[in-house]
Amino acid sequence: MNPLVKRRIALGSLFFFIGLCFASWAARIPDIQAKFDLSEGQLGTLLLFLPIGSILGLPIAGWSVHEFGSRRVILTGSFIYAISLPLIGLSPTTWILVIVLILFGLMGNIMNIALNTQALDLEDQMGKSILASFHGLWSLAGFTGAGIGAAMIFLDFNPTQHYLLVMILSFVIIFLAHSYVVKEKKRDDSGGLVLKKPDNLLLRIGLIAFLGMMTEGCMFDWSGVYFKKVLVANPSLVSLGYVAFMGTMASGRFISDRLVQRFGKVPVIRVSGLLIFLGLLLSVLIPTLPFATLGFFIVGFGVSSIIPVSYSIAGRSKQFAPSVALALVSTISFFGFLIGPPMIGFIADLFSLKISFALIAMNGLGIALLASIRKEVFYPSQVN
Repeated sequence: MNPLVKRRIALGSLFFFIGLCFASWAARIPDIQAKFDLSEGQLGTLLLFLPIGSILGLPIAGWSVHEFGSRRVILTGSFIYAISLPLIGLSPTTWILVIVLILFGLMGNIMNIALNTQALDLEDQMGKSILASFHGLWSLAGFTGAGIGAAMIFLDFNPTQHYLLVMILSFVIIFLAHSYVVKEKKRDDSGGLVLKKPDNLLLRIGLIAFLGMMTEGCMFDWSGVYFKKVLVANPSLVSLGYVAFMGTMASGRFISDRLVQRFGKVPVIRVSGLLIFLGLLLSVLIPTLPFATLGFFIVGFGVSSIIPVSYSIAGRSKQFAPSVALALVSTISFFGFLIGPPMIGFIADLFSLKISFALIAMNGLGIALLASIRKEVFYPSQVN
């Protein structure tokens, strides 16, 4: 087998491992809430510490990857990230859980940046675009993790037992992949982002990606809680909405390229926003197990294309080099992913969880509108 193909398989397995760990945490959030008897507002506050860790990880990740190379960061960070998962289940108090969640968020972001650095190096060597497939594998891992979570709940495994099994599986993946993670070539433009105002294209795409990632983050963290609190689903079916969402998001990312080739980038974004809006609206207006599951199924398809297509359009910016444009949009969208889940909890405490999801549905409408007004901003060089 071609050595580059072996590297691609190994790196893909590491993306899968990161997604599996994150999905495993998300699948048991309702159990963590019940363990510490947290209200929606308290859970929202608790969830805020994971993005705090992610923010703290940004400068550490940039420095560590630049100083030591992505290979060393990946190999060290993988073990720390895998070990931090069962520590969540073992936490005896909320204060210790806060510290562990900060560590989990910090290591997750460090791994994200290190893995994408390694993936870009491999992409250069292979001479073709492969980055989206790695993100698709991350999504597929989310679906797998949700399924495993549902099985663990059905088998009456507590979160700690569940997380320990995932950690052991992670160790196996790391061991098999480690020899194919190589030291990447140094890039001339490795200095990072420049302090310059984004052009109109990047501002528009950044806002679309921000709304998309906010929706994605809310679906990750609150799907199980919605099914448990609003639908009062059987414990073995609490993860069903999350499974439906992750399944269509993962599969959608593997077919979005064909849709773009047939219909164009901007129309795909517009329809994706409408799917998010309609799917969440259905789940709120008819809060029954079949219709809510169908709604989450639709939302997954809507979310699936937002980030890949946004990145593709951002690379057409006339003001920035493609790598800088993608980094700017990625940074903007990341903050949407961070603030969405805590916001759901705060709004749910003030009103209700259904109101929170209704407001998140407006993200989809916002995406559709942003892709429909002043469309000339999307075509600096024939984006469509």
